[in-house]
Amino acid sequence: MNYTPKQIVSELDKYIVGQAKAKRAVAVALRNRYRRAHLPTEIREEITPKNIVMRGPTGVGKTEIARRLAKLVGAPFVKVEATKYTEVGYVGRDVESMVRDLVEVAVRMVKDKKKKEVEDKVMPTVENRLVDALFQNRRVTTVEVKREDILEQLRSGKCEDEIVEVNVLDNPKPLMAFGGNEINLGSMFDSLQPPRHKKKKMSVRHARDLLLQEETEKLIDMDNVNEEAISLAEEQGIIFIDEIDKIIGKSQATNSADVSREGVQRDILPIVEGSTVPTKYGNVKTDFILFIAAGAFHVAKMEDMIPELQGRFPIRVELESLTQKDFKKILTDPKNAVTVQYTNLLKVDNIELKFTDEALDEIATLAANENETSEDLGARRLHTIMEALLEDISFNATGEHPMTTVEIDKEYVQKAFKDKNKRFDLKKYIL
Repeated sequence: MNYTPKQIVSELDKYIVGQAKAKRAVAVALRNRYRRAHLPTEIREEITPKNIVMRGPTGVGKTEIARRLAKLVGAPFVKVEATKYTEVGYVGRDVESMVRDLVEVAVRMVKDKKKKEVEDKVMPTVENRLVDALFQNRRVTTVEVKREDILEQLRSGKCEDEIVEVNVLDNPKPLMAFGGNEINLGSMFDSLQPPRHKKKKMSVRHARDLLLQEETEKLIDMDNVNEEAISLAEEQGIIFIDEIDKIIGKSQATNSADVSREGVQRDILPIVEGSTVPTKYGNVKTDFILFIAAGAFHVAKMEDMIPELQGRFPIRVELESLTQKDFKKILTDPKNAVTVQYTNLLKVDNIELKFTDEALDEIATLAANENETSEDLGARRLHTIMEALLEDISFNATGEHPMTTVEIDKEYVQKAFKDKNKRFDLKKYIL
């Protein structure tokens, strides 16, 4: 999508509070991709993305910025933990698997897009199969049944929970193989025998989804899907490497726990530099994939990374710890604010939550104090506080009563966290 850097930042502001520097950095990186796509091929091949490394405590928005960025433009996105990878020669996941994961996401995205394009074509076939199943049900209990009436009921949504028996493809479940890769033993012999079907009983709602998937796949050319997915992953893919600071070790002695950390960095280096990774869908070039790394860097520093890897992350961004004002904004401003989430959840059980401004100030102050005197969990601290604050209401709400308004004010918050406030007061005197 054609977003300007200012528009990208504006969209990120809807979900993430503060962190203006990080938002600007990723907005420029994304816009540069758009600019690169409009250049002649010979020039485009010479321009590689400028990878980003973010430093900041947990819960301040590092992952969310990258995830929202990918969602904004519909780019394939994977988040990986650097600590999950091991140096070549050790048991564990190899770094190339992050590229294979990205391609899997791209294939799924392209496949979903193709399915939506042909849904209208296959819907009559799906409806006919559902009507056949419903006709069998009704014929047993009713003297005279008209297919036209059943089709009308089906389209009006009156049969969604009715149980029907349908004939669907029998897809063998994938089995786990060594190294964590999935293999599908049944798919190895697909070309040797015709596809098998089996009868299943399920609701009409579930049956429609299964039949729609089965019929759309008949019209999709998987070779084209794979080719398009590889191109999408190569040109627009984003890989977010979290906890990269955990693979930085100062000691490389053989008797140290850091023995394979530098090795993992060296294995990541060619992927970030640009190499070709074989996948089951074809070879994937990593030259133009955007890599965003992140870490708290409490113990190790960015400068402790091997120099070659440092050079491949030229853009460095500092994310700041959240303040009391930030917490107040997080409670009110984002579209998915935690107060909105709990309000919607409890509305299901006929509880209308209302938060006063003073209550929100008190919750924000609690979160800031707890992060200051304990571990700094960033915005995740709010979930802990909100869960404890609304525990009694959530437990006692049954939905059997009429809609009831419950106001959360400052006094309610102070009463709920009376003991915690005492603990905060004591910690001021601990050196």
